[in-house]
Amino acid sequence: MSRVGLTYGGLSYLDRTAPLESGAVAVPGADLNFVAFRSPGDLFRRQAQNAEFDASEMSLSTFITLTARGDGRFVGLPIFISRNFRHSQVYVHSEAGIDDPAQLAGRDVGIFEYQMTAGLWIRAFLQHDHGVGPADVRWWEGGLTETHYEERLALELPEAIHVGRIPVDRTLEEMLEAGELTALASIQPPQAFGRPGSPVRRLFADHRAVELDYLARTGLFPIMHLVVLRRDVYERHRWLAMSLVQAFTEAKAQGAARLRAITGLAVGLPWLGASLAEVDRLFGGDAFPYGLARNRPVLEAAVGYAHEQGLTPHRVAVESLFAPEVCVDPLGI
Repeated sequence: MSRVGLTYGGLSYLDRTAPLESGAVAVPGADLNFVAFRSPGDLFRRQAQNAEFDASEMSLSTFITLTARGDGRFVGLPIFISRNFRHSQVYVHSEAGIDDPAQLAGRDVGIFEYQMTAGLWIRAFLQHDHGVGPADVRWWEGGLTETHYEERLALELPEAIHVGRIPVDRTLEEMLEAGELTALASIQPPQAFGRPGSPVRRLFADHRAVELDYLARTGLFPIMHLVVLRRDVYERHRWLAMSLVQAFTEAKAQGAARLRAITGLAVGLPWLGASLAEVDRLFGGDAFPYGLARNRPVLEAAVGYAHEQGLTPHRVAVESLFAPEVCVDPLGI
């Protein structure tokens, strides 16, 4: 079998993708060209609009939305490359009188893109833990720190959900700091956060305790991004689905081994060993498992939230997201 050239667009993760990026781990049967991005916004827009890469990292919520629309240009692989708790990334103006998340009802909240997966999970815990549904808030999209803004995918939301655009010469962060927005659901700390005298603070001051409680109650460590394969490439070379799962799994195993060699710390975290012990206790040693079986509860939650929040006209079946070859557990690799 001749080797296949394969271009992959994704972010660099030191303990999950570095061996693929460096070539230390190969994709069986393929020559991988790893195109690294510094941030996901441009990548997701280029892939969702133009299907530019043979395979790529993709926003879970965008992929669910595309699938629900009948857009079958991509097939998913159960490689969940990015996960994150998002309670820490909700910021409020200190003079807005927000002492409880429930007080966000009826307020103006900024968000980079309504459809982004961070927003999916933030809206979910606001609704299910604090009674603030997506239609109870006025959402405002726009650039976080730059006025330039391009939407990755046009949305058709229920009329009850208000999503507007901020003025083209403004940014979400400056509007939050000025008090023109009550809150901001973000993917990064605003530049004003932590600045002496800044009016910007976190909604959840002790976010780690809140996130630990969320994990204990729900069992969910939210998936942000997965890996997708362009369907035309998949149909020509169906074996690539398993080859990619195998390669990403091996890259993660090598990264984990390096991370756990704590006689020489792989990252600049003095208490790395204690953090790894906590991962062992809370996640059974692997906070980023691949495959469908171990991730079904979080995927079922995500497709349910996408429908609740107006991103999809119906609840997507989890199996419809993935190549059938990789829906079998164990994966046999």
